[in-house]
Amino acid sequence: MKKPKRAIAAKAKKGRKSSGSRSKPAASRARRPAKQPAATADGAKNNAKNEAKATIRSLRTKLAQAQRRIDELEAAADTDFLLGIPNRRGFERELHRAIAYMTRYAARGALIVLDVDRLKPINDSFGHAAGDEVLKAIAATLTRQVRASDVVGRLGGDEFALLLWNLSETDAKAKAAAFEQAIDDLSFVFRGQRVNAGASAGVALLGSHAEAGRALEEADAAMYVRKAQRRHEPRIRLISS
Repeated sequence: MKKPKRAIAAKAKKGRKSSGSRSKPAASRARRPAKQPAATADGAKNNAKNEAKATIRSLRTKLAQAQRRIDELEAAADTDFLLGIPNRRGFERELHRAIAYMTRYAARGALIVLDVDRLKPINDSFGHAAGDEVLKAIAATLTRQVRASDVVGRLGGDEFALLLWNLSETDAKAKAAAFEQAIDDLSFVFRGQRVNAGASAGVALLGSHAEAGRALEEADAAMYVRKAQRRHEPRIRLISS
């Protein structure tokens, strides 16, 4: 017995609907982006943060190293390589700072320029190594006789400068005389001969109205006046030991 054509058509239509409903979820899933697991995303973020922190630490270390190197170079540029005290550049910088402080706080001090009297004859007679030994001894002598707040520098050649805080004119001149005496008392032996150096010191007072350049000129001029007064002394004394 044949089924009615209407029943067969209804059955076919129902099959098409059933097939379409089964394939639709698959097509829908294909269109949706795949979700990344939460744990993997958090791990990637942590790794990125750790790498950034490591980079920052590395940069900070390199920056600190570079700054230390800059400080070392600046210190070397301001220091006399032979004596280990400020050179002219370093001393003048300290002098400017001191005068700025004195101007602001109405403080006072003294500048002493000291010239070694007989260094050239020592160099000519015994060589520059002997002269260097004399300069080192003079620098050590001056450094021992000043306070930690004072500054001893080498302006160049055989000329030294001292920045002394809180001294009156009388005290500054007495200190200059003491420096001269201490250097006059130094004694050296070169090639079996005993040698005495000497020094002449000039003083300039520092206060709230002082200027670094003018103070150096004033102390230098006073030093030459003092040197002229000492010319009667022997230029170099050689005594066989």
